[in-house]
Amino acid sequence: MSHQKLEQIKKAGFILKPDAPEIKPLYEKIKAQFEARGISVTLAERSANMIDEKGVPFETMCKEVDFLVSLGGDGTLLSLVRRSYMYRKPVVGINAGNLGFLADITIDDVDIFLEQLLSEEYRIDDRMMIEGYLKKGSGEKKEFFALNDVVITSPQPSKMVKVNASIDGERFNSYRGDGLIISTPTGSTAYNLAAGGPVVYPLTKAFIMTPISAHSLTNQRPLVVPADFDIELDAEKYEAIAMVDGQERYEIEEGDILYIGGARRNAKLIHRKERNYFSILREKLHWGDRQW
Repeated sequence: MSHQKLEQIKKAGFILKPDAPEIKPLYEKIKAQFEARGISVTLAERSANMIDEKGVPFETMCKEVDFLVSLGGDGTLLSLVRRSYMYRKPVVGINAGNLGFLADITIDDVDIFLEQLLSEEYRIDDRMMIEGYLKKGSGEKKEFFALNDVVITSPQPSKMVKVNASIDGERFNSYRGDGLIISTPTGSTAYNLAAGGPVVYPLTKAFIMTPISAHSLTNQRPLVVPADFDIELDAEKYEAIAMVDGQERYEIEEGDILYIGGARRNAKLIHRKERNYFSILREKLHWGDRQW
């Protein structure tokens, strides 16, 4: 378990759930709570424009603040983690959505969280990131990062895709079906779980490779692979797309190769000290719903 702490707690940088101007009163309330504790708040320009406030460019905000805050759901936090990755700033998610596996500070918990933050009663978790790139047949490289997953599938609903997979340069398997999910442990409770993949403790360092509705007489199973292995994928004779964290799209053509590896640095997520992953699984997935 990590014992990292913030160097100082004076400036927080916020991004808000996109296309949700109705979030403005909630942001103003939370901003006032931060400022009452002596923490100044900076709002990213795109979020500021959405609610008619003043903001600064995202890159400027990331350089100037001590930590970053997403106000929204898990999708908002995923976007923030990817976009801010190079700035190495810890991220906390305040949940204004529904599920909240990652953005786990509730609106009612903000005051308690700030009190704990200032008294160092919190923790910073290191979460494995995917670092990858799509190498086009022309030689062009398109680089990306992911916190949850990379999903290879057909651009057309109900169309099959064939995904060839190699691990550390050796051909491993060909997946025929609706696609393939390459997930981190953090993303194991997202699409991977819905596709029948295993839940993996989020501080583990591993990839989970889960086929989506395999069209095969042999029973294709999910596979857990150490994070220091390199994975190469191609979509032989099929049109395919790679979706990064469900938010960025890359077209894969015949002759293109998708490379996936573990990132050199981890993402850093701030959580309340008492946060328990297994309790969250019970709450969010309704595991063990009975009288004990």
